[in-house]
Amino acid sequence: MQPFGPVLALSVVVAMACATLLGHGPVQAQQQAIAAGPRPPPSVLSGLPVPRFVSLKSSRVHARQGPGMDHKVLWVYRRAGLPLEVIREYEGWRQVRDSDGAESWIVHSLVSGRRTALVMPWETKQKGSKPKLSLLASANASARPVAIIEAGVLANVKSCDTRWCLVSVGSFRGFIPQKSLWGVYPGEVIE
Repeated sequence: MQPFGPVLALSVVVAMACATLLGHGPVQAQQQAIAAGPRPPPSVLSGLPVPRFVSLKSSRVHARQGPGMDHKVLWVYRRAGLPLEVIREYEGWRQVRDSDGAESWIVHSLVSGRRTALVMPWETKQKGSKPKLSLLASANASARPVAIIEAGVLANVKSCDTRWCLVSVGSFRGFIPQKSLWGVYPGEVIE
């Protein structure tokens, strides 16, 4: 009796059958498997347009210098729902830009397609009190105010028509001029 008997014979038959199906001889199939080594994880490219806006799923996201866990952590985002602009994709990573213009890489699974926006974040850099903006009952500059919103507030974007966006902030829902939001492109329509 041979040391491995029917198990070895079955393994050889299966390997040869697989190689034949792939159009390779058994030696070529074995050489290719050895040369390939362990398989890397599949690429995760979204197929969505770049650039585009996304939002953070978590309240703790590491922003890295490059696409990979071995890259240095530059800072940590600590605001779930924060809008970011995806400017590049590489495998399971997204290169993003925030409202300050800072760029970094984050893992794709930590971003969502849910649309959010910051209200006039460029106004928060001024010293003194934060500027305010009226959240309006309708898409009209003379509409009744529903709430007063400070610069830097995070809003959930429901829709935009190139001039006005319907947003919700806490329990309030109303319209804000599209040009007052970071997280929506000028002229972008969101339905």
